[in-house]
This record gives sequence, C-alpha cells and structure tokens, in this order.
Amino acid sequence: MRIETNFLFDLDGTLVDSVYQHVLAWKQALDAEGIALSVWRIHRKIGMSGGLFTNQLLRETDLEISPERVDRLRRLHAEAYAGLSGQIVPLPGAQALLAALTEAGIPRAIATSGRMETAKANLDALGIDPGAVPVVTRDRVKYAKPDPDLFLAAAERLGVRIDHSVIVGDSIWDMLAARRCKGLGVGLLSGGYGTDELERSGAVRVYEDPADLLVHLDEVGGRR
Repeated sequence: MRIETNFLFDLDGTLVDSVYQHVLAWKQALDAEGIALSVWRIHRKIGMSGGLFTNQLLRETDLEISPERVDRLRRLHAEAYAGLSGQIVPLPGAQALLAALTEAGIPRAIATSGRMETAKANLDALGIDPGAVPVVTRDRVKYAKPDPDLFLAAAERLGVRIDHSVIVGDSIWDMLAARRCKGLGVGLLSGGYGTDELERSGAVRVYEDPADLLVHLDEVGGRR
C-alpha cells in the first residue's frame, strides 16, 4: 500500500514568468485611480485573490473601499495585463516538468488566483488546453488564496485526496493555503519570495524554479 501522489500547481511565478507583469499592471491600474503606492508593496500582495489584494491595498492607503472601486481596479488591471501579455513566457523547465508528470502517469492540475481573463494568456504561453488539463481559476470558487478553495477544487477535479497532493507555488499565499487544506507545500523562488519566507509559511522544500524541481522530483514523491 502506498500514497499515490498528485501535483497541484499555481500559475503566475510558478509555471510562467508573469509576476512582474502583474505588478506593473496593478501599478497602472492604481495610477489610473490616482492611488500612489510603491511597486514593492504591490509585489508583496501578488498571489492572493484580486479582491483581497485590492482591499488590502486600499486599507494601506486609507482610501474608501467600495465594491465599485474594487471592480474598477480589477478591470483596469486586466486591461493593463493584456497589454503586457506578449511578454509572458514559460519559466525554465515548466513545460518539461508537466510533460514528465504526464509521462509518469501522475495526475496534475493548475489552480490560480487569477480569473480566466488574465490566466488565458499564461495558459496559451504554456501551451495548456484547459479542456485537456484541469484548470481552476478565481471564477470557479468563492474565495481564492490564502484560502484553500482553489486547491480543494483542483483536487476534486482530479478525483484525488488533498492530503495526498503536492502543492507547488511561488508565494507565501500558496503555502498558507496549502497548510490550511493539509497539502504538502513546495515553494519555488521564481516569483520573488525568499526561501525563509516560503519555509515559514509552510513549504517543506524550496527549489529555484520548475527546472530545479524537475531534477529533484523524486524528493517530493514525483515517481511511479
């Protein structure tokens, strides 16, 4: 008897090199609303849900938080991100990692805090067909990261147990969500967070990027 491992992946900063495009897109959206905020503060929020993200940013600036403003910022961010989407490329080893899991017969899914309007460009860059690979976006759950709903929904789509899942992400919000649903959190440095931050948030292993994870896949149960 053995545990059959499966992998649940975050998308931005984990499989595609898109974190800083999101930061710049949020900066453009905030500037359009006349909200002055340093870029580094924006980066610290990347990986959580867009609604929670805007709520936190607006709280930090002591500005009025209205549903209309939150929705307007989301739309401005999506428009700005679309203008930068031509820059999005897979992170080193991302496609090879997914191919290796497929070849080994190990189930995998993608769970992203982004809505499909922004996630589609990332999936296209990866060559991922949402009809062939389970993809759960913010549109499909009530709450996104750091709540565990996205990963729970992805596990359900695969028909696997969440406590048998290896949850791979680049942010502290991924690791916090993994802890809450009792998945095994594995962190990547490719989103800009440090090893110590990821480990404090629950990562049991930290690798540089998907290519580094692929080399060490057997360390986290990625074998048949």
